[in-house]
Order: sequence, then structure tokens, then C-alpha cells
Amino acid sequence: MPLIVNGKQADAPADPRVSLLDHLRENLHLTGTKKGCNQGACGACTVLVDGERILSCLALAVQYDGRAITTIEGLADGDALHPLQAAFVEHDGFQCGYCTPGQICSAIGMAGELERGVPSHVSTDLSGRASWTREEIQERMSGNLCRCGAHNGIVDAIRATFAAEASA
Repeated sequence: MPLIVNGKQADAPADPRVSLLDHLRENLHLTGTKKGCNQGACGACTVLVDGERILSCLALAVQYDGRAITTIEGLADGDALHPLQAAFVEHDGFQCGYCTPGQICSAIGMAGELERGVPSHVSTDLSGRASWTREEIQERMSGNLCRCGAHNGIVDAIRATFAAEASA
């Protein structure tokens, strides 16, 4: 089965040892997904698979045959940014921008976790109701590092995008 990347079929790599990150960047030329530590510690390579966030540097591309992979390039609708992308701009949620694609993909996956009622280490309500507190977002996004220190803008962008949706 082919990979489904950003809604389009893509061939799996010939070599089954190729990471999803390397396949996206080197073979499919989707360079928005960044290679940071290449050890799963920084989150720069985060993409969505069937709506859930994964670290693409730790995943083999062949593991995702037939699954829907979404990279930062697949979030916008033509020239219209995804609401979270626009919020990152509005709230200055980036400085150098290197971690931004992983941060955005991770936050979208995190929003799905909150919608499904998946608790985190700091969740105070285990009944499944979403909590968009700063502490909750910081905990859930702790696997995505920003070396420039734009964390406040990142959290503000996430809250502005998803907390408004949750209360609507």
C-alpha cells in the first residue's frame, strides 16, 4: 500500500530502514518537517498520523503504509493558513521558526487528545472534560523544545485557537 501524505498517495521508500522523517525530507521533498536531535528528544520532527502526533525520526516510513500522514505543508488550505498557523503569527509563537512546524503539528495532535479526554500528568479532572489551562498545555507540549524561548507565544497561540473552539 502507498503512504498517504497530505492527502496524496506517495510511494514508500525502497529501503525499509528509512525513517519517516528522512523519507518526507529526502524523497518527497517536504522539508517543513525538521530534523533536530534525530533521537526523539526535541519534537522538531513531529507530524500527524491519522490525527495523532508522532516523532517521525523514530518511525520507519514503511510502518505507515495506507495511513494518513499530515505534515506542516498539509495543514493550510491553499493560501489560507490553518487557524493555528495564523495564531502563531499573531501571538509571535516563533522566533527562528525551526521548531514551529513540529510545535504546530504537536498542538493539533494535543487538541485531539483533549477532545478524546486523554489525561496528562497535570490533569485535575479525569472525567474527560477538556482543560485549556496554561499548565495543561505546557505539560502536553513539553516534548517540543523551543531553544529561542518563544514558549509564551506558543501557549498563547494554542489557547487562542483551541480554547475558543472548546468553549463554543
